[in-house]
Amino acid sequence: MTWTSSMSSGYSSLEEEESEEFFFTARTSFFRRPPGKSRAAPQDVQKEREPHVYLSKEEVKEKIQSYNSSVTDKLKMTLNANGIYTGFIKVQMELCRPITVQSSQSQGRCAPSSQETAFYLPEGCVNTLHISSTNTVREVIEALLKKFFVADNPAKFALYKRCHKEDQVYTCKLSDREHPLYLRLVAGPKTEMLSFVLREHETGEVMWEAFSIPELQNFLRILDKEESDQLQLLKNRYAAYRGKLEEALRGVLKPG
Repeated sequence: MTWTSSMSSGYSSLEEEESEEFFFTARTSFFRRPPGKSRAAPQDVQKEREPHVYLSKEEVKEKIQSYNSSVTDKLKMTLNANGIYTGFIKVQMELCRPITVQSSQSQGRCAPSSQETAFYLPEGCVNTLHISSTNTVREVIEALLKKFFVADNPAKFALYKRCHKEDQVYTCKLSDREHPLYLRLVAGPKTEMLSFVLREHETGEVMWEAFSIPELQNFLRILDKEESDQLQLLKNRYAAYRGKLEEALRGVLKPG
């Protein structure tokens, strides 16, 4: 399984150990979004999972030929003699919570490393993965986290498929056993027809037992800071209102 990690397009091999990854803190909040606002798009609605249609070897061959003839970014699919095909999928990272990242020196250690830092991934981060038709959703998630040296449990994350239909954007969480490359082949190469998104599980689905104690403590520290910031903003706003009211009262009560 190979891939690219970038803010736009490109390709690199998983075997390239010297590739650089960039992380930075971003303005984000643990507060719930206002009612009616979507996480990813103005009209991001849940779509029921479509039934899986099994393709014969000839149908797969025809679809791959059709797919490759429509590709505009050179990310074509290849059918092997054993019937397994390989190709590329792009995954957009839409993570709201910080991820725990290990330094490259601490890779492979069994004991928890002190060289772990919580980061926010940049918005719009897209990874291009080279996978096979046998790779499952769970394997794709694990590969994405491994590429970023993410120490978090893969069970915290879910892969979604997103498609545009008329004026709405539909999303559907994929099961761990589904095969993303098959979905890419059936939908064709256009991302408007199908794209993949990595997200945390929704708040009601979060497996809190998958988080380590330091991670949970870090979340509490972030919540405390956000609460303090929100309270200070509220106090400043009411102080400004009070000042304007007092100024207006002095103007009304001023003699003459």
